[in-house]
Amino acid sequence: QVQLVESGGGLVQAGGSLRLSCVASGSTFKIGAIGWYRQVPGKARGLVASISASGLTTYEDSVRGRFTISKDNARNTVYLQMNSLRPEDTAVYYCYDPMRGTWGQGTQVTVSP
Repeated sequence: QVQLVESGGGLVQAGGSLRLSCVASGSTFKIGAIGWYRQVPGKARGLVASISASGLTTYEDSVRGRFTISKDNARNTVYLQMNSLRPEDTAVYYCYDPMRGTWGQGTQVTVSP
């Protein structure tokens, strides 16, 4: 059974940085395409960034130029480097494997003014 586990969230001041990690585990699982999503209370979960199996990346407009998604196939890990954080980036961040329909448990990111 495949599991995704996020880590790296926390409290940071505006302008600061955080790096989120999404580690995939499973007996024969090899990481492919992964998406990072975020959700605030009362709103739908929205795609922030994605990376394909071949490494192609996409970004939501508000994070382009500030966030970078990358992956380490040897470690079955996808990263989301978040720079120049803003209070409006505050959310629970989730990683998602679209091929298997698997979500991680989420990690809270809070950006103070």
